[in-house]
Amino acid sequence: MPLKADLDAIDWKILRELQDDGRMTNVELSNRVGISAPPCLRRVRRLEEAGII
Repeated sequence: MPLKADLDAIDWKILRELQDDGRMTNVELSNRVGISAPPCLRRVRRLEEAGII
């Protein structure tokens, strides 16, 4: 499965922010990435399910 093709710019921002501070809240992460909290949490969960994080 080609993971790079499945990741967009927002996913990469999420990964970078979590790499810097993996203990931040979802609300803080969503603010830093520039999207609202519910879609941010969905993206994080999708990345977790894919084994990326």
